[in-house]
Amino acid sequence: MAVRTTWTVDHQCGHQLDHDLSARRADERAGYARWLEARACTDCWRTAHQADAAGTQEWLAGRREQEQADADAWASQYDMPPLAGSDKAVAWGQRCRHQLVTTAYQALVAEGEFDEQQWAAVEEAARLVDRAGWWIDQREADPGDLPELLAAATDADRTTENPYR
Repeated sequence: MAVRTTWTVDHQCGHQLDHDLSARRADERAGYARWLEARACTDCWRTAHQADAAGTQEWLAGRREQEQADADAWASQYDMPPLAGSDKAVAWGQRCRHQLVTTAYQALVAEGEFDEQQWAAVEEAARLVDRAGWWIDQREADPGDLPELLAAATDADRTTENPYR
């Protein structure tokens, strides 16, 4: 006699469903059916996770809004020029610029060996890079590398036109 392949499972959510377990080895089917009983059915699970995803999206939108407000206030306070690019890229680039420059200040001045005069040169170079895409590309850069990255982006002695200006 063959081991059955279809199991009727009473799920934790209260739904009773027939499951085809023929894709599992015969000796795994009973254990898997018990495991299924301890879980919600697929429809109930999907409904619960869609609600979680909606909450996550709402939280993320609020966080992005706050990050954008912080980046805008920072750019205004430090006279950073507007960035060039699509609306979406500009918003993202502003957040990336804010995060990278503020963490670089912390690493180089507050915790490092730069003085305010050296930092002023870095800040001035940051004002010259107005392409949102450049800041997005540098979003994962080490904050201590910012002076070198800005020097490369603003190097006037390049033989080709600088795409980051």
